[in-house]
Amino acid sequence: MSLLHLDKATIKFGGLIAVNEVSFEIKTGQLFGLIGPNGAGKTTCFNLITGVYKPTSGSIKFEGREISGTPPNKIAHLGIARTFQNIRLFGALSVLENVVVGGFLRHRTGLGSAIAYLPPAIKETEELKQDAMRLLEVVDLAHVANVRSRDLSYGMQRRLEIARAMATQPKLLLLDEPAAGMNPQEKMDLTGTVRRIRDEHDKTVLLIEHDMRFVMELCENIVVLDHGEEIAQGPPSEIRNDPKVIEAYLGEAV
Repeated sequence: MSLLHLDKATIKFGGLIAVNEVSFEIKTGQLFGLIGPNGAGKTTCFNLITGVYKPTSGSIKFEGREISGTPPNKIAHLGIARTFQNIRLFGALSVLENVVVGGFLRHRTGLGSAIAYLPPAIKETEELKQDAMRLLEVVDLAHVANVRSRDLSYGMQRRLEIARAMATQPKLLLLDEPAAGMNPQEKMDLTGTVRRIRDEHDKTVLLIEHDMRFVMELCENIVVLDHGEEIAQGPPSEIRNDPKVIEAYLGEAV
């Protein structure tokens, strides 16, 4: 089943075409990669999907529903969550509190109940904490649940962003350079974590990443952008040997 479908998605900023007629389809349960050199339009695609930008032309559909131009908060409620290239955690809050914040997207009790700290709000907050702890176990951060997020290592902060995005209960998880700043062992561990997120938590994952070995090892299908245009699409076995990809980005076969 198609979960996300971009059909000739295009966005122009003045005379600059940042993304030009990009089309791809992600099926439910896929691990999907979006790669390309700096300035290729990858993060712009994320911003189109999550409602930060409205396409100049073309279509973006999620579960068959047109979402082009839908505000980011409504996109999140539909079931799309993301992390960011530049980490955006609440540094003064604990690791656990950061994940609980993500869970508030699905909060059911009203603002009045929360302010008055009535029993329904207390019960739901406790449930959010329990859910947050389970997510911290998924990303191997449960042991630092009470540490301030600003005191974590860079790699840990990356994993915390994933847990916070997961707390919104998304169907589609967008990861913007999740392995950036990680050492080889951390990247290997992250590969296993992302697979568990898909296999054990029924999430579909779309990721941007510059580490090609990480992408080739993890992703089942890959789209390659260059100067805002799609130049290749297919499984890793095809992408790693595509002459246009090698010329534009990889420099050599991997």
